[in-house]
Amino acid sequence: MAARDVPDGFDEDGPEATSGGAVLEAVLIEGSAARLDRALADALPELSRARLRALMEAGAVTRNGAAIRDASGRAAPGTYRVEVPPPAAAIPEPQDLPLDVLFEDADLIVVNKAAGMAVHPGPGVPDGTLVNALLHHCGASLSGIGGVARPGIAHRLDKETSGVMVAAKTDAAHQGLAALFAAHDIERSYIALVRGAPRPPAGEIRTRIGRSAHDRMKMAVLKSGGREAVTHYRTERTFGPPGAPLAARVTCRLETGRTHQIRVHMASLGSPCLGDPVYGSGAPAAAVREALRESGLARQALHAAVLGFVHPVTGKGLRFESTPPPDMAALEARLSDL
Repeated sequence: MAARDVPDGFDEDGPEATSGGAVLEAVLIEGSAARLDRALADALPELSRARLRALMEAGAVTRNGAAIRDASGRAAPGTYRVEVPPPAAAIPEPQDLPLDVLFEDADLIVVNKAAGMAVHPGPGVPDGTLVNALLHHCGASLSGIGGVARPGIAHRLDKETSGVMVAAKTDAAHQGLAALFAAHDIERSYIALVRGAPRPPAGEIRTRIGRSAHDRMKMAVLKSGGREAVTHYRTERTFGPPGAPLAARVTCRLETGRTHQIRVHMASLGSPCLGDPVYGSGAPAAAVREALRESGLARQALHAAVLGFVHPVTGKGLRFESTPPPDMAALEARLSDL
C-alpha cells in the first residue's frame, strides 16, 4: 500500500473522535522485541493487525504525539494513540465535484484527472474521489461491474498523478475495457520529470514488481515473485550541464500497468520522479530543489499524457492527449533555465 493522507474528520484536541469514531490508547513498556503491529494488536484486541497497518498508513497512529507509519518496526516503549475513523459508507455517495471531461458517450467517459484526487474511496480517503464525481455526473448509468466501491473503474492513476483516464458507463463497455487492459492493447504514455537522467537515455525496463519486503507501504523491483512489469522509456530533454544533467523530461510508455510501475522503474534507474515522497530517495541538486520550491509542485512529477484504445462497443479508434498541468509546466519552465 502507498502512504496516504491523514483522514479527515478526526478531533485531534479531544479525547474522542467524532461521528462514531473512537480514540484508543495503548502503553507499551520496555523489553518488547515484537513488530509494532503485532504488539499493538495484542494490546488492542478490538483491532486486527491488518486494520492497524492501514491506520498507520493513514497517519492515524501516534507515539508520544508523533505519527508512526512503519508497522514492521520494533515496538518502542511509549504511549500510542490510535484514532479510528467512523465506518465508511458501503456504497460511495454521488458528489458534485469538478470534472474535466474529454469525451463522453452512452458507454464511456474519458476525463483528465486532477492531481490530488483519488480514483476510488479507501482507507483515509472516504470521499472526494473520482468515483464520487462520476456517480454524480453519470447517475444510474455508471457500470457496477467493477464492484460497488469502484463502479466503472477499469484502471486507475495514483492520487497525486494527473492525466487521462477512462471509465465505463455500461457493463459491456467495462468488460471490453477490462479485456483491452488485460491484453495490453491500450496506448498509455506518461510524462515524467526526473532527477538526473536515465542511463541509457532510452530503453526497455522489464522486471517483476511486488510489495517491498523492507517496507510494506512501498512497491519494489523483485528478483522473484510479484508480477511482470514492462516500461518503455525515452529521454526527451535534459536540464543542466550537458555532461552532467541535473534533471530530465522522460516519456514512459506502459506495456503493463502495475501499482506505482513508472515511479518504481524510474527509481530503479537512479532517476526517480521529482517530488516523489515515496520513491524519491536522495535529494536532487540545489538548483533543482529551488526549481521545485518556486514551481509549487508538491507531488510526484508524473502525468498521464496519452490514452488510446479501440472503443469496446463501437469499434472506433480513440486517442486522447492531455498537457501537463500548471505545477509540472512551471517546474519544467524553471528547469529550462538551469
